[in-house]
Amino acid sequence: MLSHIYIGINDFERSFDFYAAVMAALATRLRFTDAGKPWAAWQPAEGGRPLFIIGRPYDGQPAQAGNGQMIALLAPSRAAVDAAHAAALAHGGRCEGAPGLRPHYHANYYGSYFRDPEGNKLCVVHHDAVDA
Repeated sequence: MLSHIYIGINDFERSFDFYAAVMAALATRLRFTDAGKPWAAWQPAEGGRPLFIIGRPYDGQPAQAGNGQMIALLAPSRAAVDAAHAAALAHGGRCEGAPGLRPHYHANYYGSYFRDPEGNKLCVVHHDAVDA
């Protein structure tokens, strides 16, 4: 369904450090990075799509976080949710909801919420009853 997601950023180095740590916790791999453009992308460990891309906006204007927008990333385990949340906070992120079960979504929904250093809201979630 999705080919790629592109998040606008202003400070490439800070954002790259943040996302590299979060993506490592989720067992994704870096597809490319180009600080000169600047942009970078990650993909699922097994390859293919979707791509998760960070970069400066194409129109040259400052990036701004959207009100009501959120990107939810799949985690391979509940431990990965915990690790991604910890990595986010250790690299300049802001907590918007600690890791835990959220049965009001469904019985096995284990997720966490945080904002990146630019203010973009993200969720990391594992949907299975037990870790894969």
